[in-house]
Amino acid sequence: MNSQRRSKTIAYVRITQQSWQHGQIEGEVRASQYEWRFKWCFQRSHLWVHPTLGRALIYEALGRFLENCDYQLELGGDYQFTVRAEL
Repeated sequence: MNSQRRSKTIAYVRITQQSWQHGQIEGEVRASQYEWRFKWCFQRSHLWVHPTLGRALIYEALGRFLENCDYQLELGGDYQFTVRAEL
C-alpha cells in the first residue's frame, strides 16, 4: 500500500494531573469520536486507559507517545500525535 494512502487519525492529549514524586501522569485523550482517560505510571511503564470501549484502538499508540514524551509533558498542556489507523 502506498504510504500516502495509509489511514491516519490525529489523537489529542491533555495532561490533567502530574506527580513526579509518585511517577505518574494522568490525562485525557481524544481521537475521532472516541474519548478516554488515562494514567501513565512511568516509573513502572504501566498504562491504564478507560473506558474500555475502543481502548484497543489507542492503547499502543498512546503508550508509545507517553514513553517518548513523558518528561516533556506539562500539567495543563495540550499535545497531539498521529495514530496509523482510521478511528
